[in-house]
Amino acid sequence: MSFKHHVFFCLNQRANGEDCCERHNAFALFEYAKNRIKELGLSGPGKIRINKAGCLDRCADGPVLVVYPSGVWYTLVDTEDVEEIIQSHLIAGNPVERLQLV
Repeated sequence: MSFKHHVFFCLNQRANGEDCCERHNAFALFEYAKNRIKELGLSGPGKIRINKAGCLDRCADGPVLVVYPSGVWYTLVDTEDVEEIIQSHLIAGNPVERLQLV
């Protein structure tokens, strides 16, 4: 099974008090994306897959997600950012420059 886009959300948790994506509402943003893609009828084979990921090693930039196969990394703050990535990158094919990590 392959997908047009495979999106990985870092949901890493650190018990030692260090910064991590989970401390920045990453799980809620992941859930929003997963539900929104289903709502739009964009999930399934050949379409878009939203996945949980462990540490993506960008803790200070969190929350973080990466879109494959394009390999575009994003940092986001709220559901409006997730929606912009869905509409612009995943649907229209235009990566969202203002949210990209370099």
